[in-house]
Amino acid sequence: MSISLTPNSRLLEIPTRLGRLSVRRTGPDDGALTVLWSSMFVDSSTWDRMLPLLRRARPERSFMLIDPPGLGRSEPLNRRSTIAEAAAAAHDALEELAAGRPVDWVGNAFGGHVGYELAVEPGVLRSLTAISSPVEAISPELRRRIELLAPLLRHVGPVGPVRSAVIDAMLTEQSAADPRLRKVVVESLGRPGRRSMSFALRSFILDRVDVSHLMPRIQVPSLFVASDDRGDWSPADAERSAAAAGPMVRSATVRAARTLVPLEQPEALAAELLAFWDGLPTP
Repeated sequence: MSISLTPNSRLLEIPTRLGRLSVRRTGPDDGALTVLWSSMFVDSSTWDRMLPLLRRARPERSFMLIDPPGLGRSEPLNRRSTIAEAAAAAHDALEELAAGRPVDWVGNAFGGHVGYELAVEPGVLRSLTAISSPVEAISPELRRRIELLAPLLRHVGPVGPVRSAVIDAMLTEQSAADPRLRKVVVESLGRPGRRSMSFALRSFILDRVDVSHLMPRIQVPSLFVASDDRGDWSPADAERSAAAAGPMVRSATVRAARTLVPLEQPEALAAELLAFWDGLPTP
């Protein structure tokens, strides 16, 4: 699947401490800056069903869709890292892309985890939307399942049971049966090399730490979005984390989705996001 660029879009490569990050930028250069950072295993193509809805509703905004380190069209990872270092790499990119202007951060899963780290830093974000982003470390059961498949991913790549496990984790059964949605996941899963994907899996999933302690330190208005079909980030989990973060943070639920909410339910997520932005101070 090739990236479609509109006349107002540019494809950029931004150097960071975790290698060059591939960025699609669309919209006016002087618009309110919005970052869309995708989930683990996939890339910015997972925003493509929702992006036209946001652009149509907010033509004055500048959207920056970033492929995370080691994923999509970004430079491969060549060593083990952490989510905190991914957030530092995001900060590197924002220094060039935003030139010191706070951004509205919209992160799906991995993107939300990066957003939590940035939201406690003064002046980096104007707002945070974290979608399907558990604040706890992964459960022992999930860790065991991933560690069984990790050697297969490292040696033969995202095929067979590895690909099936990723699709099952990303999409509901109904979404996985839709060839258009399944194709987005399969194609983006196949872009990184095996070594890069293995480092990303270890760094950003298996080594993910509990960040509950960051919740009270979040300094910007935030929206925590849960789906109704992800067991480790339920609506109740999102509501509890939002309450811990304080009065500037609220939660919402999108139905009939698992992890890739922007891909599975773009209209519902766009409606939640636009309503949240409507309540922010004018940039």
